[in-house]
Amino acid sequence: MGNEQDKWHWQESNSAWRGIGIYHITLMVPSREPLLGTLIIPENNPAHAIVERTILGNNLVEELLHIPQFYPEIRILQFCLMPDHLHAVIYVTKQMEKSIRMVVRGFWQGAKKLGRKYSSSISPELNSGITDEENVQTKNSNTYPFPVFTEMPFIRPLSRRGQLQAMIRYIQMNPQRLATKRLKPNFFRVQHDVEINGRKYNAVGNITILMDGNRKTVHVRRTMLDTAMQGDEKPLHDYMNSCIIAAREGAVMVSPFISASEKEILAILLKEKLPIIYLTNNGLGEYYKPSDLLFDAVATGKLLILSPWPYNENKKHITREECVMLNNFAEEIASPESLQ
Repeated sequence: MGNEQDKWHWQESNSAWRGIGIYHITLMVPSREPLLGTLIIPENNPAHAIVERTILGNNLVEELLHIPQFYPEIRILQFCLMPDHLHAVIYVTKQMEKSIRMVVRGFWQGAKKLGRKYSSSISPELNSGITDEENVQTKNSNTYPFPVFTEMPFIRPLSRRGQLQAMIRYIQMNPQRLATKRLKPNFFRVQHDVEINGRKYNAVGNITILMDGNRKTVHVRRTMLDTAMQGDEKPLHDYMNSCIIAAREGAVMVSPFISASEKEILAILLKEKLPIIYLTNNGLGEYYKPSDLLFDAVATGKLLILSPWPYNENKKHITREECVMLNNFAEEIASPESLQ
């Protein structure tokens, strides 16, 4: 996209859903069945992964691409069909009579019709081999067709510069990420009740990192930041450099990486492919996928993500109390008494 995004009109956070804006839309098959396509990984190379569409997947893409015919104010900027869901980024170029929610609801109604048509074409004998919850309910009731798209698409407005480019990259990389997860399932599967010093965590990544006895925390103290604000940046820079040097010499760095300075350290550790234990304040849902910055580190076995708390889909911000607790947990994990 380059500098092209400078021409977009960005929706203000308090503006109406009928106004100009850019939106990320996701439509999911709630059963997570691969009804929309099949992931193909040529020569086991994730970079070349593609999704071969089913008839239902093809029809769903056509339904999406027809939206501008009914609403010329809308442009489809990017889309990606995955085996069990569809991502799209759409641009509303000027004020509409209907809200974007109503437009997406209309798309959803069309998708549900496609789903019903698809499911009615499948014989009961074929359905008997499918074990998702919706089809179990269908078989119990002996009623056909079974529902496919039972949940309204997720709609997220992109209101900050940089979000558009990041979201388009995220969508484009979806097949490659799924292929990587398929080829390295142990690294990307959520592991429950991993016990460290009597405390239980959910984990994603290379669990064997815990076996390395050389662990060191990353925790930029408030006093370092205050001293830097007063003009003396040497203590802060020396500490940050000491963390990088320790990692280069073989230490596993442990931290929630909360502050901006800690995030700078994290970025260097990731760039240099050094081992990391990363604590997160939200839990790891069953379909958890690490972000762009963390995904490659998980895939290469250089990262272990730990969460001491259950997943909360509504959680957005970390509290001061949680920051303190996560830093204390990092100290526990880095201690010599921790799991060997």
